[in-house]
Amino acid sequence: MVYGSDPDIISDFLAPANSTALDGNFFTFTGLRGIFDADYPPNFKVTKASMAEFPALNGQSVSFATLEYPIGTLNPLHIHPRSSELLIVVDGSLEVGFVDTTGKLYTQTLQVADIFVFPKGLVHYQYNPSSDQPAMAVSSFASANAGTVSIPSTVFATGIDDDVLAKGFKTDVATIQKIKAGVGAKAKN
Repeated sequence: MVYGSDPDIISDFLAPANSTALDGNFFTFTGLRGIFDADYPPNFKVTKASMAEFPALNGQSVSFATLEYPIGTLNPLHIHPRSSELLIVVDGSLEVGFVDTTGKLYTQTLQVADIFVFPKGLVHYQYNPSSDQPAMAVSSFASANAGTVSIPSTVFATGIDDDVLAKGFKTDVATIQKIKAGVGAKAKN
């Protein structure tokens, strides 16, 4: 059976194999302690609390992430194949957007306490254009494992032949190789 989202479970929660005595520690994630008091990192940073980092989320159809945007940084174009994303700005402001399946771009400038939804599976981004103010947002997902597919690295850093990319983007191989160098990929002919 194939699921496009988290499967429904028939118990209150899913305990790890061979567990005999669970307590509140299993249901507690401490990986975000201090994040709201720390200095901003030099580059865009995501701290996730998904099923991989927090096993108690298995079967619960939820996960969470904090996103830190130093001055002028971008969360590059990406999709979440298994979940929508609900983002709230908690510091600074962000320019956000997504493209629907008809090719229409929806954008918005968000301030502190504004919430924006990115529909499941659609290409989207967040950008901090400020020259003097970092930003932070918190995202929740309707899946314990929303998945993230980064468009730049998926297209330009996975070994797709340069000729295929040049034809697909109606450009030349030299341009593709420059783009690949910019995303840290090794150019292949």
